[in-house]
Amino acid sequence: MVQGVNFRATAADHARRLGLTGRVWNRSDGAVECVAEGEGAALDRLREWLGHGPRLADVERVEAVDLDGDARFRDFRISWGPEEG
Repeated sequence: MVQGVNFRATAADHARRLGLTGRVWNRSDGAVECVAEGEGAALDRLREWLGHGPRLADVERVEAVDLDGDARFRDFRISWGPEEG
């Protein structure tokens, strides 16, 4: 369950503290999706945090995919989807 536990807001705060850029949003199926860019160690720490989330969250699983490409984002924020720059 990620509804009503401030998952996106705390994920965005955590990512910012790690110096990452990207987006986090709710998917139509109720899951949360996150795209993050930055240094490998910081990405690993965010992935670890996403595995448990905030205190009241019940995270079932985290699927991670490494993507190559140019940096797309200047900051980290909550959005309506990955296309929102």
